[in-house]
Amino acid sequence: MTLMATDSTTSTLAQTEPRVEDKAQKFVLTLSCVERAGIVQAVTTFLFERGFNIDEHQQFDDGLRQTLHLRTAFSGSPEYTPERLQEEFSAIADRFEMKFSFHDQTKQRILVMVSKFGHCLNDLLFRWRGGSLGGDIVLIVSNHETHRAMAEAAGLPFLYVPVTPETKADAEQRLLDLIDEYDIDLVVLARYMQVLSDDLCRSLEGRAINIHHSFLPGFKGARPYHQAYDRGVKLVGATAHYVTAELDEGPIIEQEVIRVDHSYGPTALSTVGRDAEALALSRAVRWHCEHRVLLDQTSTVVFR
Repeated sequence: MTLMATDSTTSTLAQTEPRVEDKAQKFVLTLSCVERAGIVQAVTTFLFERGFNIDEHQQFDDGLRQTLHLRTAFSGSPEYTPERLQEEFSAIADRFEMKFSFHDQTKQRILVMVSKFGHCLNDLLFRWRGGSLGGDIVLIVSNHETHRAMAEAAGLPFLYVPVTPETKADAEQRLLDLIDEYDIDLVVLARYMQVLSDDLCRSLEGRAINIHHSFLPGFKGARPYHQAYDRGVKLVGATAHYVTAELDEGPIIEQEVIRVDHSYGPTALSTVGRDAEALALSRAVRWHCEHRVLLDQTSTVVFR
């Protein structure tokens, strides 16, 4: 990494002339492997020899599991591609038995699924339009017509895919077809109130994010906020996690909690809960799109 001192002259010049590094191709390397000496040196030497500049570097040494997790953002020559970097780095990866990936700065393409509750969808659309979501929403799919107007107002295609016990398999196949057709990188379940089949969960492993209230598993079933009120909860929360075949048991990406007290009735608790859900989900989506989330068995390492 390079630190540069500036004065008023160079600062003014930077406002009138494009910076060289702004033209550089930007990449992210993520990797996980057994912890041992020389890993970081091997990574930085690899990048230095190819003329790259390290823009951001984060690592986590897990002393309990004896593993290293690393995320390095870097920039340099536009002649490189993730595929070329992947090939040239493979010898180092083999030596350290790494699980690794190179990514460019192309924004992830997002498919959002929603049912009748629209607060998470509305928040995602707001952040997407403001450029702070980290990815591009390209399609909205729902098993209800409720939010067609919201999607179309944002200039996005809205597809109604009804689901019944008899049509569930066909509906899930339709989803997989849409993922291929729209070249989708990430599926976001923004309060999509359908349980996905085990086969669909496995096919979307690591690229589907769900949100639910953190009362689970304490308040399962219908009307969780009424159950919470009856029990006098003092915290309202939400959890964003990857989708797995084990219902609501996937690796956790982000959690949000908000303190409440005895004066909050079921309606107030639900309002606070919607805020927590929207916050946790949007953060999880952004961090995933920026390649800040590394799966580690049943948990995650998140470089914020």
